[in-house]
Amino acid sequence: MPVARPEPQEPRVIAHVDMDCFYVQVEQRRNPALRGQPTAVVQYNDWKGGGLIAVSYEARKFGVKRSMRGDEAKMVCPSIHLVQVPVARDKADLNVYRSAGSEVVAILATKGKCERASIDEVYLDLTDAAKEMLLESPPELSELIFEEATKSNILGIPSDVNNREDSVRAWLYRDDADYQDKLLSCGAIIVAQLRIKVLEETQFTCSAGIAHNKMLAKLVSGMHKPAQQTVVPSAAIQDFLVSLPVKKMKQLGGKLGSSLQDDLGVKTVGDLLNFTEEKLQEFYGVNTGTWLWKIARGISGEEVEDRLLPKSHGCGKTFPGPKALKNNASVKTWLDRLCEELSERIQSDLNQNKRIAQTLTLHARACKENECDSIKKFPSKSCPLRYGTGKIQEDAMKLFESGLHDFLGSQNTKWNITSLSVAASKIFDIPSGTSSILRYIKGPNSTVSPANLDPPVPEDPSLGKKLHITPNHQEHCEPSSSEKEEHENNSNLSKQHQAKKEKRVSKKLTEVKVRCSIPHWIHESKSLIPCGLLFLEQSATCPSILEPISIRFKVHNSVW
Repeated sequence: MPVARPEPQEPRVIAHVDMDCFYVQVEQRRNPALRGQPTAVVQYNDWKGGGLIAVSYEARKFGVKRSMRGDEAKMVCPSIHLVQVPVARDKADLNVYRSAGSEVVAILATKGKCERASIDEVYLDLTDAAKEMLLESPPELSELIFEEATKSNILGIPSDVNNREDSVRAWLYRDDADYQDKLLSCGAIIVAQLRIKVLEETQFTCSAGIAHNKMLAKLVSGMHKPAQQTVVPSAAIQDFLVSLPVKKMKQLGGKLGSSLQDDLGVKTVGDLLNFTEEKLQEFYGVNTGTWLWKIARGISGEEVEDRLLPKSHGCGKTFPGPKALKNNASVKTWLDRLCEELSERIQSDLNQNKRIAQTLTLHARACKENECDSIKKFPSKSCPLRYGTGKIQEDAMKLFESGLHDFLGSQNTKWNITSLSVAASKIFDIPSGTSSILRYIKGPNSTVSPANLDPPVPEDPSLGKKLHITPNHQEHCEPSSSEKEEHENNSNLSKQHQAKKEKRVSKKLTEVKVRCSIPHWIHESKSLIPCGLLFLEQSATCPSILEPISIRFKVHNSVW
């Protein structure tokens, strides 16, 4: 359920940038002959020509819609070009679109906090950039307003084609505007400049919404497409929301929105104004009730997260109609393929961005024999994520079997799986200044790929249990000469005492097998255990361990 967030103390300028039929644009850049032609991108699926996932504006004029399949689109528009999504492992491969989206994000992120919401949409917090513009060159003092900015759509201003640009120019130029609207004017100019830069450097067009919060910016970014932008002045908020269907509002498209309609008779956001905050809290709880009361007034405290990388990685596949999976063997075949792709993506994320994923989650859609409209859903299942394709495949299958058991209960009946997906989430950055202790056992000159790691997740409850630690081979831990000198300068210990201490440490490290818990083994050392990779820094209680050390350990993961 949504929760109300604290409102910011000062006005903000937030933009939501949405790429125009992005997959089509990517394919048009790859094949310029498609430009200006009715085009659609279809998923890898030969059933009725495949499902449409993006439709060009030229094709939309003929009545082609994303809900159609390829064969139906050809009937509506015989001249349409159907481009199939690249394929890998017998399923759609979206990497080319992800990479193209990253190009756009790199440009947009130059003007403020940037949150990548999906492959083709981004939130921007342009407050600081707008304030700077307002101080240095406010719009009302500019002799020539940026031409693209004058093509903005300003809610509350007549959209007469003949004089719209003059009206917009006058609104941007106003010297009697309040502080909030002046910031919005600057935001409109900045977004227009960014959109032009995206077009010049990537050949992609995008549309945008500019408002004082994420909610409003998202609502209006798609109002005028393609290649346009819409601004929401404070004075226009109430008129805009009063007739907006509640289902159009983010987080109201599902059960909560249906409940508002069925229980309170609320059809538009404006209808919410008829209820007090206390009344909404009575129906939906304190947090959600307050959230509903606020959004009806255009109030949202949700902040733009400074995030250029995705919060999770996911791979999925649907199996419509006769393609439904009906046994464990077919499920395993597809899970192995999905997990192989997921493993490659999280490995690439680890190598390039130094980020570790903690949780593996499996989602599925299923129905029992002769009950394909069954309300009961296949439960999602999660467990600690272990790196390595084989281990992810093994864990994913266990998650499926656990979910299937819960789904069927005590019934012994046949089933169909119509959708499968696996996701890696709870991703965090590896702190700088830490070294994998795996490198110690391998030797100082060896290189170790993260792909060779076999880590359980840090949040695994079993980390507190006894672990079996087995070094790869015997090797003494001798500090370098410079490290010895540094230690001698900072220590009052005698050379004889120091030699005995180093000998004791070396003896412990060369034991073939050590049985202890990790917390005990690294007693009083400064350590980090992200995702099963044990990191060790120099310890005050063990100053002779100055090189990263590697150990292999196994943890019996429990599925939750």
